[in-house]
Amino acid sequence: MNTMTIDRVAPTRRPQGKSAGTQEWRNLLFMHWPVDADALRALVPAALELDLYDGVAWVGIVPFTMHNIAPWWLPKPFAFHFLECNLRVYVLKNGEPGVYFFSLDASSLAAVMAARVGWSLPYYYSEMSETMPEQKIHYRVNRKLNDASLHVCWQPGAALPQPLAPESLEFFLFERYLLFTRRGNSIVRGQVYHTPYPVHTAAVLHVNESLCRAAGLPATTGLPALAHWSPGVDVEVFDLRIV
Repeated sequence: MNTMTIDRVAPTRRPQGKSAGTQEWRNLLFMHWPVDADALRALVPAALELDLYDGVAWVGIVPFTMHNIAPWWLPKPFAFHFLECNLRVYVLKNGEPGVYFFSLDASSLAAVMAARVGWSLPYYYSEMSETMPEQKIHYRVNRKLNDASLHVCWQPGAALPQPLAPESLEFFLFERYLLFTRRGNSIVRGQVYHTPYPVHTAAVLHVNESLCRAAGLPATTGLPALAHWSPGVDVEVFDLRIV
């Protein structure tokens, strides 16, 4: 599909109706590496098309914190708070741009069970930590199930001009409001809504990860080609639908 014909702005608009719940995403690090599209194609469901930017496929690792995670019926005092890290690539379905997750690690077992059952997403329970010594952020993931891990240290940088241009690589990577996942033999589509990310540059000082290897993806080498940080956004989550 010609990427110039894809409407990347439409998914950023809030869908009509009541949301299924709300979440607060905070202190997000976006790390991206280019990945061989042929190797990626074999790992993504055939019903999904790879979404490329200027012919290049990207894999992203995004560690962050989750606050006040609650379905619409749950009182705020009972909301979940945990660390999360996702491994994602960019796809199209019926011309709509979204993400496909290879894995999502979370530090809450209850959240992992709920997301696997209710959202058909490949969540894993992991030991995770976030510390901030000397104005540096250290984030660790230790997944026992298949010995996958992440240790990254970074510092936030300068803010990028807002709003991001829809044709820019930054918009392509960050402004993703749709997710696609498998439920049985079907592809289902989820949607979130939030205001555009406030995006900053980020200096990754150290990264060591085996999340890609555990997912069957080509192993990353060295620091990410692109690294950005966002203080976060408040999010509405909408129910899954078969596409």
